[in-house]
This record gives sequence, C-alpha cells and structure tokens, in this order.
Amino acid sequence: MSYVEMPGAKVPIRMWTDPATVEDVALRQLQNVATLPWIKGLAVMPDVHYGKGATVGSVIAMRGAVCPAAVGVDIGCGMSAVKTSLTANDLPGDLSRLRSKIEQAIPVGRGMHEDPVAPGSFHGLATAGWEDFWGRFDGVAEAVKFREDRAHKQMGTLGSGNHFVEVCVDASDAVWLMLHSGSRNIGKELAEHHIGVAQKLPHNQGLVDRDLAVFVADTPQMASYENDLYWAQEYARHNRSIMMALLKDVVRREFKKARVTFEPEVSCHHNYVSRERYEGMDLLVTRKGAISARSGEYGIIPGSMGTGSYIVKGLGNEKSFNSASHGAGRRMSRNAAKRRFSAKDLEEQTRGVECRKDSGVVDEIPGAYKSIDHVIDQQRDLVEVVAKLKQVVCVKG
Repeated sequence: MSYVEMPGAKVPIRMWTDPATVEDVALRQLQNVATLPWIKGLAVMPDVHYGKGATVGSVIAMRGAVCPAAVGVDIGCGMSAVKTSLTANDLPGDLSRLRSKIEQAIPVGRGMHEDPVAPGSFHGLATAGWEDFWGRFDGVAEAVKFREDRAHKQMGTLGSGNHFVEVCVDASDAVWLMLHSGSRNIGKELAEHHIGVAQKLPHNQGLVDRDLAVFVADTPQMASYENDLYWAQEYARHNRSIMMALLKDVVRREFKKARVTFEPEVSCHHNYVSRERYEGMDLLVTRKGAISARSGEYGIIPGSMGTGSYIVKGLGNEKSFNSASHGAGRRMSRNAAKRRFSAKDLEEQTRGVECRKDSGVVDEIPGAYKSIDHVIDQQRDLVEVVAKLKQVVCVKG
C-alpha cells in the first residue's frame, strides 16, 4: 500500500497502515507529536502501537530539537543477521544442545559476563576505535559514571523482553544467525537521566504531554544529550557485534566438520537519532521502532518468536524519511498477553522452534504480535524483500 495522510496540527501524519486499525491511544500520541513547534514531518510505520510519549513505529523529523522519550530508553536497539554456509540438512534433529551452547556463551536477562569481553579475542572482529570508544565514557553524564564496570561486563549480552538470538533457515534452506538487542542498562540509565532533565526545562512546560519534552539546539543540555545518545548508539552496535562473534564461535565449534563460513553482516538500529537532510532542511530524524531504508540499504524486519523474519532492501522513499518498520509490532500489551494466553498456548504457537515455552515468556507469544507478512505487504513502497527467514532456535532472556 501507499501511505494514508491524516491531518495534524503542524504537519500531516503519513501512515503506512489503515488508521482504523490503530489504537485510539496511539492515534492520540501521533496527534500530540504533530503539535510540537519544532516538527517538520511525521511518518507512521505499519507496526505502529502505543508507546511512552511517542508511538513505537514512528519516524519524527524535527528541526533544531530532539525528544529523548521519543528515542526511548533502549537507545540504539536494533538487529544483526548473517548468512552462513550451513544448510538445513547440516542441523541436527534435536536442537536443544545448540540452544544450550548459545545460552552458555551469551548471558541473557540481567546476566553479564564475569569479565569484560574484548573484541580482539574473536575471529576477524575489528578492534579499531575500541579504546577511543571506552575513553569517551569519561564524557558521559556524571549520573551514570558509577555504572562503568557494569557497562563493561554487559557488553556482549542479550537482555530480556523482546530481545532474542535466533538460528533461522531461509526459503533456499540456507542457515542464518540473527539477534536483537541494544545498549543494555547503561543506555537505559542515560535515557532516563536526560528525559528527567528535559522535563524540567522551561520551554517544555506547556506541552500536551510531558513525555514529549525536547532539547533544543545550541543549548548545553542538547549538547550533553547528543554526546551521550551517540555514545549509547555506538555501545549498542558494539554489543551486537560482540554477541554475533560469540554466536559465530558457538556455531564453528558445533559444526566443525562443515568448516562454517559467514557472509557479510547486516546490522541496523531501530531506536535512534540521525542527522539527515530533506527538502533543503537539516533535520534530526528520530526512528522509534523504525529502520533506515535508503535506496539499496539492507535492513532486518523480524516477526515474533514463532513466525518468521525478513531481510529487506530499502527503496529510498523520502515520504517516509527513507524508513521502514522495525518488526511486526505488538497488537496487545504484555499484561494483556499474560491474561489472554497460557504456557500451553505458547507451546502450540512455537511448535517446531527450540525455545523457552514457560510462563515467563508468555508475553512474547506470537499471538501478541501483528502478522509480520501483513506488515511487510503494507510497506512494499518502502522496501523490497531479499529473504524470508524462519527460526528453528530462539533464545530469550
């Protein structure tokens, strides 16, 4: 489909979905965002749903301002995927050992490594900029400095919620590795610190929603936020790179006879800010649950833990600010999913997938998410499909 345009206070709201299918609370959030004095554009992806301040699945383009709550607390959260030389025939009938080895190598939930993991210890993982990156920790907000040791030890860890590590198979039976994570606790604490600062600034006192508090250009608060934001985005990228290296090591050890090789990695943020230029204006583009989809750019759009995911290539549609959806998107809240579904339902909906099937992850059940195939169909003018993947192993926190 092409987009539907709804009127907004300052800018029209371009929606790549049927507005009638969007929750009232999410529509209200979109209307609220469209009232911001600094806004220059708002694009809404087909996975849109209610979030804190701004909806998940929205692309907010502002001039001279950025809203930290619209970025969210998992700064730099995103996806990485890599195609391997393995085929489905190389996989054992019982995948429980492979899942167990992945869980041993990559800490999940609130877990962390006993000792910090350095990229130099991995096959072919670039170490360029590593020392400089950690050296810049001295320049982040004083409020989080005491978390440095934890930040080091959580580098290369998964987290919980909708984060995952998967082994997948595509339509030609090629095996892929895929994972989803972000900037862990350090990103969360940086985000919460800056959201608190923004909400106290005088220019934010008359906003329709205090969660839409912004920083404006040429102020010390904006400079401080941008510094920490870009550092956290880099942390998230490093985190995924190290996890992927750990995952590759597991696969190499488990399939020694196959002498596994890996194609170049696809990686993309989907909670982040980027400086971009549209219609002659330099804008700060916030993608909250959206990926960059410039012409020819590869991206990853995952479904839920029992359905499938897509590798895509961007079509460079400027009406969406060169963006596409970040996933299937929730169709019900976590609490609603826990009320509606049981562990038995989870077992049925993840049949054929080696994964957790207990009540602790019922809120991640496929039935709590929109149809990933439908979400892809709604953005055919934003991306083209390169491959469809189906998971056979899914590790959750």
